[in-house]
Amino acid sequence: MSIQVKNLTYVYGEGTPFETVALEDISFEIEDGKFVGIIGHTGSGKSTLIQHLNGLLKPKSGSIIIDGVDITDPEVKMRDIRRNIGLVFQYPEYQLFEETVEKDVAFGPLNLGLSYEEAKERVIEALELVGLSYDEIGQRSPFELSGGQKRRVAIAGVIAMRPKVLILDEPTAGLDPKSHKDILTLIKTVQKRENNTIILVSHNMGDIASMSEQVLVLEKGRLVLQGTPLQVFTKTEFLRKMGLELPPAASFMEKLLNRGVPVSGKALTIDQAEQEILEWLGSK
Repeated sequence: MSIQVKNLTYVYGEGTPFETVALEDISFEIEDGKFVGIIGHTGSGKSTLIQHLNGLLKPKSGSIIIDGVDITDPEVKMRDIRRNIGLVFQYPEYQLFEETVEKDVAFGPLNLGLSYEEAKERVIEALELVGLSYDEIGQRSPFELSGGQKRRVAIAGVIAMRPKVLILDEPTAGLDPKSHKDILTLIKTVQKRENNTIILVSHNMGDIASMSEQVLVLEKGRLVLQGTPLQVFTKTEFLRKMGLELPPAASFMEKLLNRGVPVSGKALTIDQAEQEILEWLGSK
């Protein structure tokens, strides 16, 4: 599903002494099937923005056109929109509530009107997609699982609805390095298998650089920069003025460049940095 956001403005507490402009005149486009990263400091408007994309929040002005439908139109049935746009909040495991993993993952599909048999098929498929076995954990309480497994079950609950757009808000927050890597791998797997549009909100610049095709940078409710990861992360000083760091690999390569090592300064990932360093060593 393609997404067009035009001149989006949102105000918290409008008409009260606490009135705050959370988003101001934001416009961008996301093509169908793209992987998009959203970055910005805490309070920049990232979470507010993504909550507009499935209609949880309504803008003060502007439009959000998804697959040709303006979801800000009061006549639009948001149920039809939300069944195609899955939103995984930060720490989604806190939203687990059912007696068993199966019931938790099946909750969304059943609410879409699917039969029990159809919902169970989706549960098995979604759990498999996130690397979990229905036979092993389907009848277990989700609260007995490890933190990483709970996170996967919560994501499986959204995947089971087969959204055409999957939005994830800091999906790796608070996880150990292995679970962090596992969650990123499953996100890649989901997109490869479902061919859906992925929107990832993260403070981890390495994840954004390695996974995204398009990056949006927010600051104080405004979209201040957008482009490919290379276009965005080569704006070093601009990002640092906003308090944003470079991806670790890019930061390391910058240090080499400052020490006189003839690298390009364009490597954003560990693999890219490794290749450049090997080429430099091979030329000596």
